[in-house]
This record gives sequence, structure tokens and C-alpha cells, in this order.
Amino acid sequence: MELLFAAATDVGRQRDHNEDNFLVDKKLQLFIVADGMGGHAAGEVASSITVHTLRDAVHENRDLLDRFAKGDGDVQAVEILQMLEHAVQSACSAVYARAQAEQDKRGMGTTVSVLLIVDGPENPRGFIAHVGDSRIYLVRQNQTHQLTEDHSLMNELVKRGKIKPGEIDNSPYKQFKNAVTRAVGVYPSVEVDTFDFDIFPGDEFLLCSDGLYVYLEDGELPALLDRPKLRDVPRALIDLANAGGGHDNITTIVVRVSDEGADAFDLRAQDLSLKLEVLKAMPLFRYLSYKELVRVMNITDTVSFKPGESIIREGDPGETMYVVLDGDVRLHKGDTSIATLGKGQHFGEMALVDRSPRSLSATATSASRLLAIRRKDFYEIIKKEPSLSVKLLWSFVQVLAQRLRKTTRDLDDARQHVATPPPFPAAVAPAGAAAGVVPSAAFDDDDDEIKTEVIERPDADDADAGDEGGDGEVKTDTIAPIAAANDRGRGDTGGGDEDDAVAELAQSDTVPQIEAVDAGGDGRATATDGRGATAARAARDD
Repeated sequence: MELLFAAATDVGRQRDHNEDNFLVDKKLQLFIVADGMGGHAAGEVASSITVHTLRDAVHENRDLLDRFAKGDGDVQAVEILQMLEHAVQSACSAVYARAQAEQDKRGMGTTVSVLLIVDGPENPRGFIAHVGDSRIYLVRQNQTHQLTEDHSLMNELVKRGKIKPGEIDNSPYKQFKNAVTRAVGVYPSVEVDTFDFDIFPGDEFLLCSDGLYVYLEDGELPALLDRPKLRDVPRALIDLANAGGGHDNITTIVVRVSDEGADAFDLRAQDLSLKLEVLKAMPLFRYLSYKELVRVMNITDTVSFKPGESIIREGDPGETMYVVLDGDVRLHKGDTSIATLGKGQHFGEMALVDRSPRSLSATATSASRLLAIRRKDFYEIIKKEPSLSVKLLWSFVQVLAQRLRKTTRDLDDARQHVATPPPFPAAVAPAGAAAGVVPSAAFDDDDDEIKTEVIERPDADDADAGDEGGDGEVKTDTIAPIAAANDRGRGDTGGGDEDDAVAELAQSDTVPQIEAVDAGGDGRATATDGRGATAARAARDD
């Protein structure tokens, strides 16, 4: 991989001195932009201290970077991010200490945006540390992605819905448009955003201060960076900002990743693009920005399965959600096939919520590659990224609500299309009714005819309602006939199964007509006395 870069800075049209600083270190592949603040002879001091402190910290950790580049399993990306965060904290302490020591520099601070590119065993990886409202953009496949978030009052108001992005200049907050909510050196420590991602051949990066990006239009950056000579790009961007007014200092660094002679590198990039494409198409991740999608992709593992190999088994505790990258996966319950999933489809998402047993089994029907997202890693994102977690949980609720509505519609359709069985013939009080016996209705196992049998009416002295004998019959001095129907239509009138449908009818001097109707079409009968007095219990296997 070859990196090409160019940088420039300019005072602008309205400032009398330049408080910006930048640093480019080819050997370390380190790029920094810092926009100082704090008035005359203070802002540039803060930005200068910051870029040099950061450079020294990264240089001292060259061994860590080399081990990562060689694929040392003991060095993970998170350790490089922690190193950058500690470096920014060191710079913050240094700026703050200088401000406390010199009265004329009290309150000085700076923004900082850091891009560190580290060669890896498979592909280079980018690492970002960021504080303030300078920016880092990525231009990939003619699409522009902002990789940093502005720590500014305006952005905070936009996020909270107080104003819209296009209304800032006409809002009552206009006078605070340059106010930042985080800066290096204003306090002894600062919260640092960190982020890591894979780098593709042909990627281009722009690091800049707000003196430039306020003059950029949406979607125009790819064309602005597309110049044959990279060294001409920073000056062209500065000219654009000055032509727009040049209200502040203007600093730009442009970095281009060469795409020459990178066939194996390119195959890896295509695979990463496929992962992002598949994740982006999922309803669960529909609201995520490019940067947030990359964060999700960073916690995924790619797992491969041979044809016929089991992926998950029914009844096992759920720990992982799977997304099909390529191949086919059969979902089944025992030997019964439920569905076949292909590229972009997913299963097992409830495992991200709890460890309930799997309700289905999944088996690869062809050579398949799947993305695996584990619950513990999903929880880490939710804990560390409040904004991202709100989007994920909101999408989760929407997906579950959609499924619930579909299930309800399917049940309603099933009820409407199932033919009602012949009604139970008008009951004629059998012999012995006066002596305290009533009929019970149930389906016969062989021919589904509705049969009747006699159940003894309890004596009036039996005032305690309940199934005292454990045989499913309810005895009480206030309940008249009992109609019991087995939920599978097999003539079990004992009532011992908790899924039996049971209707209780109010006591009367005459035995009312009793009907048993399979209203749901599922073999479960509901008994009624013709006056709407019914009680039924239905259960559905999940």
C-alpha cells in the first residue's frame, strides 16, 4: 500500500493571525489537524502543543504499531485506540498546565482530529481520535462519509431537535455558531471520540478545520478531490473557502490510498464492502450512519459452514445472531422445513436480547458464510454508544411490532376462512336430568361427530368450586351444565389437559341448549349455551 498526501494552511480573509496547526509524519503515517482558540498568542500555542505531544506519544509506541502490523495476536485494535486516547489526554494536561502557568493564556484550548494508518497482515487499518469541531471525511467509491462528529453547540441543538441544520444562520443561537462543547486544554481532561475501520484501495481522506467545511456543499467533495496532481488539491480547497468569505483560518490535509498493484488487497476490500452492504440492508440497522455501521461491522465475525453442517439447534441457549453473507440456510423444526434464507437475510436476533432456548434449528444447505454478532459484543456497543443504541433498540421495537401485526392478521384471516362445523343438535334433556345430570359435548376421535355423555350434577351442598378429584371436573353449587371439549378433537372429556376448552353456564331450572363449535379451525372446540356464555383457553406454540 502506498500513501499519497498533501497539506496546506491559510489565515483566511478575516483573521489577522493563524491559530491552526497541522502535522504530517510519513514514517508514522500520522496526520493531525488542530484549530486553536483563546485569543492573541494563545490559540496557536494550544494547537502547537497538542500536535507535538501527540506525535511524540505515537512515536514512543512504534513497537505497538509494528506488532499490530505483523499480526501479533496479543495486540488488538482497541489497544491502539487506547494509546491515541491517552496521547490526547496527555496533550490536554500539557495545554491546561501551560494555561494555568501563564496568565495571558488562561482559557486557551484547541480542537484536534487525528488519523493514524497502520499496515496490517491482511489490510491497512485506520484509527481516529477526535475532540472539537474539526472534521475527517472519507471519500469511498464516490460517496462521502463524515467520520467525526462535531462537538459544537449547534450540532447539539440539531441532535435535540431544537433547530434544523439549514436554519442555523436564522436562529436565535446564531451568535453561538462557533461555540464548541469539547476542547483540548480548557480543562485538565477531556472526553475523546475514538474509532477504527478498514481501509480500501482508492480511499481518500480530508482532514480540515471549520474554516473550510462550512463552504462545502453536500456531495461535491469527491469532485473537488479528483485532481490528477494531489498537491494541487489543498490549495484549491483553500481558494474555495476564501472565495466564500474566508471567515476563519483554513487548514486541509488530503490523503490518498493508492489502488495500484493491490489485487489481493482489492479482494479483501470487496469482502468488506459486501459486509457493509448486507448490514445496511437489514431493517435492524436501517437508521445507522456509515460510521455506526462500521462500528457494528467491527464486532462481527465471519464464520463458514459446509453443506449439511448444523449452525444452531432447537432448544440450545441463544447467544448469537447470524446474517447470511452468501450460501443458503434452512430453518427447520425437527424434520419440518420452515424457511430457506439467502444473502442478506438473518436469524436468531432474539439472542441479542436474552438467552432463551432456540425455537428452531438452522442448517447450511450449501457452502455458506455468515456474519455472527454475539450478545456480549452487542451490549458493549449499547453501553458505549448511547445514540447508536437508541437507533438499534428503536429498530428492534419496530421489527417486533411488525411481526406481531402480521401474526395478528394471519390469525384473523385463518378464522375467517375456516368453515364452521355443524352445530350441536338441540339438546333434549336426557332422562335423569331432573335428578341432577347434564350433557357434556366433545369431538369423537374417529369421525369428528359431536357426542354427548352424562356428567353428574353436584349436590347443592358442594359449595367449594374446583377440580377436587384431579379429573378435570369442576364441582360447585352455583354452576349448572359443563361442556368440555378437547383442544385436539380427540374426545378427552376428562378435562385434565390444561389446554381443554371449558365453558361454564349459569345455573337455571332448565338445561339450556349446548353447542360445541371449532371456531378457530384448529381442532379446539368452544362450548356455548347459546346465550354467549363461553369460556375458552387457547395456547399457541412459539
